[in-house]
Amino acid sequence: MPIFVSRLSHIFVALFVCIISLAAPVAAQTVDRPLFLNDDGLPTLAPLLVEVTPAVVNISVESLQSVEQNPLFNDPFFQRFFDMQPMPQMPQQRWQMSAGSGVIFNAEEGYVLTNHHVVENGNRIVVTLKDRRQFDAELIGSDAGTDIALLKIEAENLTALELGDSDRLEVGDYVLAIGNPFGLGQTVTSGIVSALGRSGLNIEGYEDFIQTDASINPGNSGGALVTLDGKLVGINTAIIAPSGGNVGIGFAVPVNMADAVFSQLIKFGEVQRGQLGVTIQDFTPDLAEALGIEGETGAVVTQVAPDSAAEAVGLQPGDLIVSVDGRPVVGSADLRSQIGLKRLDQYIEIDVIRDGKTLTFKTQLRQGTQRDADLDAPKTQQLSGAEVRDMQTGDPLYGEVPGIVVTRVDADSRAARSGLEAGDIILAVNRVPITSVSEFREQLAAIDNALAFTIQRGSARIFLLIR
Repeated sequence: MPIFVSRLSHIFVALFVCIISLAAPVAAQTVDRPLFLNDDGLPTLAPLLVEVTPAVVNISVESLQSVEQNPLFNDPFFQRFFDMQPMPQMPQQRWQMSAGSGVIFNAEEGYVLTNHHVVENGNRIVVTLKDRRQFDAELIGSDAGTDIALLKIEAENLTALELGDSDRLEVGDYVLAIGNPFGLGQTVTSGIVSALGRSGLNIEGYEDFIQTDASINPGNSGGALVTLDGKLVGINTAIIAPSGGNVGIGFAVPVNMADAVFSQLIKFGEVQRGQLGVTIQDFTPDLAEALGIEGETGAVVTQVAPDSAAEAVGLQPGDLIVSVDGRPVVGSADLRSQIGLKRLDQYIEIDVIRDGKTLTFKTQLRQGTQRDADLDAPKTQQLSGAEVRDMQTGDPLYGEVPGIVVTRVDADSRAARSGLEAGDIILAVNRVPITSVSEFREQLAAIDNALAFTIQRGSARIFLLIR
């Protein structure tokens, strides 16, 4: 059965209501809040929800959507053949309504956080509070990279959620998901934190998701993920939904990430990202042995871009980046997310391991430099979602085999579905040896039929048909 990563803001035409018997988990006592008991002495979260639910809002969005028409209906030959009259000119656009959720982030100023995909292309955005007051919202700014958007409403007597620290979450912590599933109205579900630091889902550009089994469904997008002490720790964003509904695998943007985006949207109306200027890959035991590096986690620099912030301070291929501004780096996706939340021209401090020694560099992030060769040209759509570069000193098998290195393969891309993997060394295209990216592109341009790569993957050499 195929698995789909689904956005949560759409309203389904038909609802299937299932009555499911659930065993309620024992309520855990928190440091800041005692265990709630109702008048019958039974555990309850009702007093907590009285405090936090007014800060979660429903969002409805009106947008103009293009209407596709069958061109055959306006084809004179088609009309004559079927003895049809010319079709009247139909409108090319129509109004569409969608629904989602949001969280009041600042009560005094009326700021509401939601998802970028909830309000994207919206012509009118209406926020409905729990007390049923409605307000037209102004879109202050939006960031597709983290799927966070900021709205502002002119309203009094608002309630905002207190911010938690998503970096302190642990797998197993109890959480509540509050939102507007299926446009039904405000709904609360409970569960635990199932995993942290989820990435590689190809949902957004910067992924560091909190995974939870609290029931999240379409319409929950932009809603709140709250701990049992009433603090906001995430913005609900997506689910894995084989059948379109909840199966207990939901994802939320950590509140620390959302807060960093909020600060930039307030100041600039957009996120102005600086770049370090490195190509990186995950640090693995095999790579540690190949490079002679001791360490457990981090991101290995495989390339340094010319005239970049990294080059300015002397970062080198083979360096293991272990922390940024004192925060540990657990992998390449984590490093990309950390840098992606830093402002253009911001100074950062990077700790790296080189030749067994820990070095610290302070550099100022710059405008983005040219990426590795991206294989999205029209003639190479089979390779869409992959990047390659020339082999460099420090690469596994450097000097032993000629070829080029695959540095990135996006999840669920055509390249990934064809079997290409990051770290592969492409030795030949249709049995013609290549030694550089330029030769690789020349060979691709000369081929009009199917593509077949000779690949070195670890100690194995394989023949890969690119479909």
